[in-house]
Amino acid sequence: VWALLTVLTGVLPGQVFTWASGALISLVVIRFLMGVVQAPLYPITAGTIQQWFPVGGWALPNGLSSMGLGLGAAFTPPLVAWVMVTLGWRETFYVTAPVALLIIAIWWWFVTDSPEEHPKVGRRELELIAAGRPEEEAIPETGVLKRLSKNRDIWLLTLSYLCMNYVFYIFFTWFYIYLVDVRDFGLLEGGFFASLPFIAGSLAAAVGGWTCDRLCQSIGPRWGCRLPGIVGMVLVAIFLVLGALATNAVMAVVLLSICFASTQFTEGAYWAGATYIGGRHTAAATGVLNTGGNLGGVISAPLIPILVDQFDWLIALSTGSAFALLSALLWLWVRTDEPLLTLRESTASS
Repeated sequence: VWALLTVLTGVLPGQVFTWASGALISLVVIRFLMGVVQAPLYPITAGTIQQWFPVGGWALPNGLSSMGLGLGAAFTPPLVAWVMVTLGWRETFYVTAPVALLIIAIWWWFVTDSPEEHPKVGRRELELIAAGRPEEEAIPETGVLKRLSKNRDIWLLTLSYLCMNYVFYIFFTWFYIYLVDVRDFGLLEGGFFASLPFIAGSLAAAVGGWTCDRLCQSIGPRWGCRLPGIVGMVLVAIFLVLGALATNAVMAVVLLSICFASTQFTEGAYWAGATYIGGRHTAAATGVLNTGGNLGGVISAPLIPILVDQFDWLIALSTGSAFALLSALLWLWVRTDEPLLTLRESTASS
């Protein structure tokens, strides 16, 4: 469906729906549906990581997942700019759609639900993965989302992640336009510079995941997740304002790239934190987390151009610093070392 919707994004607006309102409505509907079909990808990835990696080793693979997101976002602006200039804007969707089909083929061929089902996983590796895990219930539990909705730590973590993603979506949605319209880069030049924050962010995601795992193993998951989250978001607040204030365009790109890298440094901590809390319900817990993260985009994507129109880019970007500081503050109350209770445990405790 992802591949089909990508193709339809280039076909429907202006060709099938030729009048202005029809083109706009069709584009909004297509992009909404694109979000719907992409929504399961990250929670399923996190659930797979929880199944496949040992306890205390979840942040790095989640960081590598975010690294993949960053590299994809880094390669996309120059590719799309080149295709758009060479062939046209519709063709950018036709070129990128087949990537989804490649993902389907790889996933179907290689991935299994659990390591026990994979023919390449041996006994020693299974013992390593299983070490330190609580014994799972034989019967699937019910009411998981209801209990997650009452869990204060998931709510605090989700609110913090919403604030972080407010900044993330500024870059994801508006950074290229900011470089072209405000910093006066050309179309292709802007595409190149727009990729730099995502390259820096992809590296920072891996480093942040590795750092979080090391800290969790040495000082425990509560502060092992908190420290990367707090430090990363404070750096976001600082470098976002410095980048907005920079008078040199290239220096602004450098400072803003550090800012975005700092957001990605925290990714492993967020997803590992939700995994520690959710346990066997990691997919559900990270689904809640990811919903909150996307709400950050729902807020920032339309708000930034309004603030730019009413004030200027400095004010618009400074709101990101405020959200970043709130994100860091919320981390102080997140207890990732208190997992969601199973039905049997919650019944016994009551």
